Amino acid sequence: MSYITIFGISAGLAMDAFAVSISYGCTPKKVPVKHILLIAFSFGLFQAFMPVIGWNMGRFFADLIKDYDHWVAFSLLAYIGVRMIIEGLKTDKNDDSSCEMDDHILDLKRLFVLSVATSIDALAVGLSLSLLGYEIITPAIIIGVTTFIFSFIGVKMGCRLHRILGKRVEVFGGVVLIAIGLKIIIEHMY
Repeated sequence: MSYITIFGISAGLAMDAFAVSISYGCTPKKVPVKHILLIAFSFGLFQAFMPVIGWNMGRFFADLIKDYDHWVAFSLLAYIGVRMIIEGLKTDKNDDSSCEMDDHILDLKRLFVLSVATSIDALAVGLSLSLLGYEIITPAIIIGVTTFIFSFIGVKMGCRLHRILGKRVEVFGGVVLIAIGLKIIIEHMY
């Protein structure tokens, strides 16, 4: 798998964490650097860890579906992508694109739950990579580092990015994942 494809997957997966990071940074007060690092580290760690779990799960199923594994990989990526696009296109009646104070900036339980929730898609991607016979260490590291960087930027520039991008980041991430799924299908057909 090429590094461009791995980065595309990483960027697509990072969009959920990026969107949540923007909301963390969307406060009237400046978020301390140690909090930014903690948030970015948490999202990056879970995004790196979940594909490894999915990859190991896929190793058990690989022999059962080896004849149509590329269709399974495409289906998983397309499902995640479509879900992200739908979520990104939903209009939130409470969203006026303004910054509001996030009183839970230090709530570690909330950060843990959000880290798990935003990395579930990475589990499915790890499963897909396993079914396609790819190794997981390099993609997992790139996914984690990419998510860390996106999350750091998201928190740091929260209000500004929220006004500019809103939920469109999720739409972009969904399109990227669907495109990568199509690329997998095309590669297996020719």
